[in-house]
Amino acid sequence: MERHGARILLVDDDKDLLQLIALRLRAAGYTVRTAESGEAALASLAAERPHLVISDLRMQGMDGLALFEAMRREAPDLPVVILTAHGTIPEAVDATRRGVFGFLTKPFDSKVLLDTVQDALRLSGGSPGESEEWREGIITRSPAMESLLAQARRVAATEASVCIYGASGTGKELLARVIHRSSRRATAPFIAVNCGAIPEGLLESELFGHRKGSFTGATQDRRGLFQAAEGGTLFLDEVGDMPLALQVKLLRAIEERAIRPVGANSTIPIDVRILSATHRKIEERIAAGEFREDLYYRLNVVRLVIPPLAERREDIPLLAGHFLARLGERYGRERIALSPEAMEVLIAAPWPGNVRQLLNVIEQSVALAPADVIPGALVREALDSATPPLTPLDEARRAFERDYLARILKITQGNVTQAARLAGRNRTEFYRLLDRHALQPAMFKVSASGDNENVEASTASRARG
Repeated sequence: MERHGARILLVDDDKDLLQLIALRLRAAGYTVRTAESGEAALASLAAERPHLVISDLRMQGMDGLALFEAMRREAPDLPVVILTAHGTIPEAVDATRRGVFGFLTKPFDSKVLLDTVQDALRLSGGSPGESEEWREGIITRSPAMESLLAQARRVAATEASVCIYGASGTGKELLARVIHRSSRRATAPFIAVNCGAIPEGLLESELFGHRKGSFTGATQDRRGLFQAAEGGTLFLDEVGDMPLALQVKLLRAIEERAIRPVGANSTIPIDVRILSATHRKIEERIAAGEFREDLYYRLNVVRLVIPPLAERREDIPLLAGHFLARLGERYGRERIALSPEAMEVLIAAPWPGNVRQLLNVIEQSVALAPADVIPGALVREALDSATPPLTPLDEARRAFERDYLARILKITQGNVTQAARLAGRNRTEFYRLLDRHALQPAMFKVSASGDNENVEASTASRARG
């Protein structure tokens, strides 16, 4: 029998009818889970996200429409088909207006049921006969992630620009590749570029290309990434870090569907879909004047948010097992395994670095494990030694400036005139820097006894002459 791989949750308080419909669907090749009440169906949804829900309308306790409303809060993109022996036109109209996919009246013909199921599965991305290659690299059993993948699959069928939000290490590029593989552009190139990793002076040439002689070192014409991605997808990672001047040129390229290489006199038409990603809150950067609002609306037609690993802990054992198998093969330790205590440590960890940090911890544990079973203590050690995430540039700059000023004041023992001279600033400007970091010169003056003098609260003592 052909297995479709599509999962269907069937809900009915009539056990005989539940069994009959389940047999029909399983005979057609579907994987079917059953629930005899709306409450049991919600519990099943929490354990595993199906591709489709088929529910009776009239049930004891929570009825089919109440179940639909509850499911819509948990998984708004999940298609639901309602069955009823008491179907009326008003009920059908009300159900479809509220977002129910289909409404079938019992008794129903098997072919009508199966046709409706196939139509609904096309909507959810679980169409029969399709392979799972489109979601390659995404390891999950989380309902939240499954809902996100279903959204990504649907938007992939359009040409809408998508912006993917998520903390570092959550897998934003993996999701972008899922969208590309699921689109009509799947056979064309997928080109990724990290906008925050390339110096501003080079990023324009990297994206749009350049002409020979357009700047020092441009010894020949060079195609940019837009041209390299022709017919396919260009993924702009960390687009929130793109310089303002380049944002203008990117907006023009998107609107005109044409680019102008550096040093060129004419434009080149392009056929490229733009996907972008960021860990930043773009709205805050817009308010600060660091990101163009018009570009934001061009890139953010569809917004997809990847939940952090700490919010989908049910994925940790699955991911850990996947990484363990892959790394065990690489290190020649195919029998390597995690102890129950080690797994508990992984599940309870905070994971600020998300999936990337989990991979790092597993790899370090495999490399250092003295035996084939990795103990909990070794995992704890790997977690403690994990490299902390990089400090944002603005925060690092403020910390450096504060430490620099404090160091100079220590050297001069709070003498502002000497400190300002060492810093190459006049006294007024130097005092402004001190105010910015709440530093008071009196904090650094040393009394005859060697103790710090009391900080003078009066601003009168801080003459700006």
